Amino acid sequence: MEVVAGVQHEGAGPLILPRAEHCVSRRDIDPEALKILFRLQRLGFTAYLTGGAVRDMLLGRKPKDFDIATDARPNQIRKYFANAFIIGRRFRLAHIRFRGGKVIEVATFRRDPGPAAGSAVPSSGTAFAAGQIPAAQKPPEEGGAVMAAGERAPLYAFGTPEEDAWRRDITVNALFYDPATAAVIDYVGGVADLRQGRIRVIGDAAERFREDPVRIWRVIRYAARLGFAIGDGIGSEILEQRQLLAGCSESRMYEELSKDLLGPRSRDVFALHREYGVLRLLLGRIGEALENDEPMFAVSSSLLASADAEKEAGRPLGLDEMLSLLLWPWAAPLLSQAGSDPFPLLKKAFLGAGMVVSLPKGMRAQVIDLLALAGRMVRALGDGNMRWSARSRPGYALASRLCYMITQGRVPTAGESFEDLYQKTFPGRPLWGGSSPRRRRPRRQGPAA
Repeated sequence: MEVVAGVQHEGAGPLILPRAEHCVSRRDIDPEALKILFRLQRLGFTAYLTGGAVRDMLLGRKPKDFDIATDARPNQIRKYFANAFIIGRRFRLAHIRFRGGKVIEVATFRRDPGPAAGSAVPSSGTAFAAGQIPAAQKPPEEGGAVMAAGERAPLYAFGTPEEDAWRRDITVNALFYDPATAAVIDYVGGVADLRQGRIRVIGDAAERFREDPVRIWRVIRYAARLGFAIGDGIGSEILEQRQLLAGCSESRMYEELSKDLLGPRSRDVFALHREYGVLRLLLGRIGEALENDEPMFAVSSSLLASADAEKEAGRPLGLDEMLSLLLWPWAAPLLSQAGSDPFPLLKKAFLGAGMVVSLPKGMRAQVIDLLALAGRMVRALGDGNMRWSARSRPGYALASRLCYMITQGRVPTAGESFEDLYQKTFPGRPLWGGSSPRRRRPRRQGPAA
């Protein structure tokens, strides 16, 4: 399917698609986001819709988030919007909050704070403008400090829309939409990549992956979610540099894993992780087992597919449930050997797996509890022996749903549960434990007076 019309000419400035040449409509944009955009423009600032919202609307999809990029500085945004709150240490952003919990993120255009890469040579599968983008010299105001020789680069530096587009990770996420002119603005070739269904890294892929190995993860995620091919040369760079992921911070890795599990098409994302040999890096021995054992991974994929269907229906599962679904086929053999107390065995297996992604203690405990309870329920459906005292455990309801998904291949509907399955399997056995009430022995009567 052709997404948009128009051809970008290298070195001729941005490709600007007028309203007649694309399918983005202001009617599809969140009204609060439009108010922010038009207000910033009335105040004399440049303000565009950017990122995934533009990409998704060009693909005919409904965006989840509406992010805004502007040349207004964070303090200026806070000055003109009473409901704006400045967040972030590394990159200062404005969150403009509305009733009902809605948040619109507004970021100032940024540039790469490092030295210019004008002499870099584009490699296969990467995007470069003719002559490359020079690093603009900014006055020393809010992160736009001039770089002296040998001076450490600032964490962020403000820039122009063009510089902001070129410092992003992939081309299809670097498009702008101007609501005033209803035009789509493309500096990096993202329109052509959308039309051809491919993911390309902005800049030299090898260099960008070395700068931040998490970009490897993002390339895989977006290719899987969009159903796009990974551009020529980028796949080989992923295979070459994937080991760099082991050096990333545990908190960032956990955040990225959470995005994969809680976002759409998690089954496809983890299938692509497996294809590129990344699962064993992220999950250690657990990921290695999922990569090497096809039937084991097929079970995980099926469970994640059921969860993806729930997300599409507006009934998302929690992170602890999603982790449990991913890890269940690995944990099931351990649970069958664990006896009456599987918790110590599962905890030891988790800690000894060599996972690069380190689960917080609380989350790890929740996942272990869910897996252990679900394992007990699955076993009970086979032998009829169930400790009904487990109903008092906090994770019992979630474990019941997990057991239903494992054994039935779908999420239970209203009125369906583990107890329902147990009664159908063992109709003669009482629920909640115990047997028939014991008959009271008659009281002995003393001798008659």
